[in-house]
Order: sequence, then structure tokens, then C-alpha cells
Amino acid sequence: MLSQFVLFAIIFVLNLIPAFAPPTWLVLSVIGFNHPDSSPLLLALIGATAATLGRLSLAKLSCLIVRQRFLSNHTRQNIDIVKTRLEHQQGLTCSVFLLYAFSPLPSNSLFIAYGLTGLDLRLVALPFFFGRFLTYTFWIVTASEVAHHVILESASVGAYMSVYFVVTQLLLLSIVYLFTKNRLASVVSRQNIPVDEALA
Repeated sequence: MLSQFVLFAIIFVLNLIPAFAPPTWLVLSVIGFNHPDSSPLLLALIGATAATLGRLSLAKLSCLIVRQRFLSNHTRQNIDIVKTRLEHQQGLTCSVFLLYAFSPLPSNSLFIAYGLTGLDLRLVALPFFFGRFLTYTFWIVTASEVAHHVILESASVGAYMSVYFVVTQLLLLSIVYLFTKNRLASVVSRQNIPVDEALA
């Protein structure tokens, strides 16, 4: 029970960190690799719950701290342009978060950007949890199967600071910067295009 609580706490904190934290799927894969007889569904449930709560907390903090204390009125007005569009496209917003949860891309920047709008977090919580639960189950099961059939060095399993990871973090943080500086908001407002296309 204690180890499960520790795992929950670790994953929660990792998903609360704004950038450059190791991805949760990697942490769970390492656990599945080192403990191949563990229940993948239980690990995935703990991981998805902690990750979702961590990301929701990150989004809330980005609203309470960054939006309220560090953004100018002009910048908040820019973000509100996107907020207005998202309020009328809730189905699209849920779909984007669900699809994003299935992707290998880090989700910290997505939740920071969404948190800056001040929109209801309950809208994105369930699709993100569902997507993460399925993907975490896949990674844990895969790692467990590898552990039963292949011998790998633990160092190679635990390495995460790859070029891909660093580049995606920098790219997505740049998108959040553009989001707050009226670039994306202006595109959405002037051209009347869906927000997900503006983010693409």
C-alpha cells in the first residue's frame, strides 16, 4: 500500500512540473520492466489518476499564478479570444485532449495553455484520464513482456533525455509563448479558423 502511495505521489509531482520532467509512460515502463509480475491495470490506474490530477493542478496554477500575476491586461485579452472560441467548441476540445493523451508528446504545455484561459478543467479531465489509462496499460504490458524475454541494461531503460524529448519540450513551450503573445489569438480571430488548426 505504501509503495502504491509513493508511486502516486511521484507521478503527481512529475506531472506538476512545468517542463523537462521525465514522461510518466517511461516511469511506468521501467516499473513494468523491473516488476513484470505486477498488475498492469492497477499500475495504469494509479498512473493515470496521478497524472491527470497533476496536470489539472498545473493548469490551475498556471491560471492562478501566471495569468493573474504575470500577464498584462492586453495579454489576457488575447488569450480570451481563444477562450471564447473554445467555449463554443467543447466537443472539439475534448477530442483534442483525448487524441493528445494517446500521443507520445508531453502534455505539460497543453495544460499550461488551457489553464491560462481559465476554462473549466472538468471538461478535459475525463478524456485525458481515459487516454492516459489506455496508453499506460499498453506501455506497462509491453515492458513486462520485454522483461520476460529480453535482457537489457537498466541504464538504457531509464534514459529519457533524448534529442526527441528536449526538442518537443522546447517546441511546445514556444507554442505557449506564442499563445500568450497574441500570435495564435490573432490568427484565430482574423481568419476564423478552428483553434486546433491554429495550434498545428
